[in-house]
Amino acid sequence: MNFIKTTEANSKYNNLEKMSISDLLININNEDKTVPFAIEKALPQIEMLIHQTVSKLKLGGRLFYIGAGTSGRLGVVDASECPPTFGVDSNVVIGLIAGGDKAIRDAVEFAEDSKTQGWKDLLEHNVTSKDVVIGIAASGTTPYVISALKTCNANQIVTGCITCNENSPLSLTAQFPIEVIVGPEFLTGSSRMKAGTAQKLVLNMISTATMIQLGKVKDNKMVDMQLSNEKLVDRGIKMIMSELKVNYQEAEQLLVEHKNVRTAISAFSNGNK
Repeated sequence: MNFIKTTEANSKYNNLEKMSISDLLININNEDKTVPFAIEKALPQIEMLIHQTVSKLKLGGRLFYIGAGTSGRLGVVDASECPPTFGVDSNVVIGLIAGGDKAIRDAVEFAEDSKTQGWKDLLEHNVTSKDVVIGIAASGTTPYVISALKTCNANQIVTGCITCNENSPLSLTAQFPIEVIVGPEFLTGSSRMKAGTAQKLVLNMISTATMIQLGKVKDNKMVDMQLSNEKLVDRGIKMIMSELKVNYQEAEQLLVEHKNVRTAISAFSNGNK
């Protein structure tokens, strides 16, 4: 198969430095508008990977995201949002980035070029065949990610990927590839833009759909969210009010007592106020 790295192709816009701020914003926005349509074409691939993920997590497995640079940071962000949003332990969805936590803020030179460190990083978390590992790389050529997935395959670990180039080495390595072809970036090669946006949207889909399938949502509410600030406490109280038809003070008392929206609703409904 032919592999063309469209994420590195020349921008269709020229002389960016001569554009007004208004023109820059309009053109960037026009490019961004194309991303959801590119994702729409990949929905069947996304669905297949989510089915695999749900199946493994129902049996006690975990979901790993592994990437470098922007892709790695996006995986770390999505993983870090799962505990507060869905009330799961921090070891259920794990984000790994080439170069370690330091690379979340500062680029670590050549970290993405290692062909051994990705697997070593997974082993630090005792990855097993019960888990799912999703490699994230806009280019689809990152050695850190590809080599990790190859070793996962050899160890009967389910692998997926999110990339923005068709028929990339990463796509051909992952058992369940997701390819979101966004085309050239507004700023040539700056895959933190459309490619990064596409990856973020797909990650939202994977984690949210998975957690819903695992029963972490009731109706359209985050009933298992962590009550980590006043805004979330207030939101939790209002969820209880809506569900149980009680006033604010009663809902607040239930939440203080049970410290979890789902538990409070269940206790009240079972007569254990």
